[in-house]
Amino acid sequence: MPLSLGISGANLHDSLGLQPLVRGIPPIRSRRGPRRQRPAKLHADKGYDYDHLRQWLRERRIRHRIARKGIEPSTRLGRHRWVIERTVSRLAGCRHLHRRYERKAEHFLAFVGIAAALIGYRRLTK
Repeated sequence: MPLSLGISGANLHDSLGLQPLVRGIPPIRSRRGPRRQRPAKLHADKGYDYDHLRQWLRERRIRHRIARKGIEPSTRLGRHRWVIERTVSRLAGCRHLHRRYERKAEHFLAFVGIAAALIGYRRLTK
């Protein structure tokens, strides 16, 4: 289930989108106690291996597990990465999102939101 959605140009590096996506995660309802205002842990691949991102996550008390370039293989994140890849694959299965037909980014983001809601609905009705 996607917690936060964002779109960007194809020529923009992935690491530039991390902060807006983490800020966009709404408070998470828990069964006990108050709502969690931020995620507890973040898993990311080598594209997010930058000191300023690690520092930014530490300042917000978010534990991170980011693969390091040239040190760790990407296979260690496979179990968690599969969840992301599966969600992206489901979004790509929506024919209207496969190729961007809209000129305005707001319209495309609205269609991505509708697709995410449909994916969540289908998942909950199973």
